[in-house]
Amino acid sequence: MKYRDSVVKLADYRRQIGAIRADMRKVQAEIEPEAVEDYVLQGRDGPVRLSELFGGHEDLILVLNMGAGCRYCTLWADGFNGVYPHLASRAAFVVASPDPPDAQARFAASRGWRFPMVSHRGTSFAADMGYTSQTGAPQPGICAFQRKDGRLVRVSDLGAGPYDDLCAVWHLFDLFPEGAKGWQPQYKYPD
Repeated sequence: MKYRDSVVKLADYRRQIGAIRADMRKVQAEIEPEAVEDYVLQGRDGPVRLSELFGGHEDLILVLNMGAGCRYCTLWADGFNGVYPHLASRAAFVVASPDPPDAQARFAASRGWRFPMVSHRGTSFAADMGYTSQTGAPQPGICAFQRKDGRLVRVSDLGAGPYDDLCAVWHLFDLFPEGAKGWQPQYKYPD
């Protein structure tokens, strides 16, 4: 296919994706929020309730990250770090993992992460949100919470994984005919 013809075809696919996203937002607006308990998680300075993570916001984006042992979760968190100030201007933004707070702090410092982190270790939080495997292993995802009428509710969630909409790296690689071409994220790359 000639370059110009492919550009037209790809632009049409992107318009279709845009229309599907609009339909998804309509469904999103109709979702009945799910009440959640005020979980006690572990922050850097000790126990912290889910309700405290909202800070001065009515909305909370909480990323369930598998921890420092996952290169993919690190890739996503690196990307979130770049847009954190933008996200935090609209909603509270927190990353949760099963790693203990001291390990989170060391790893976050090594990556230059600026967002707050909490540990869900020893709680049923990740499982209750649907982000553990059948064997109990953590799984990646994102939950959107709101404070409504004095209660905490989950209004949306989304599993994370390669080629999802939340990591720009995959979409940039898709600009090439071979896509990612077997590329895998690493903690560090040669200079």
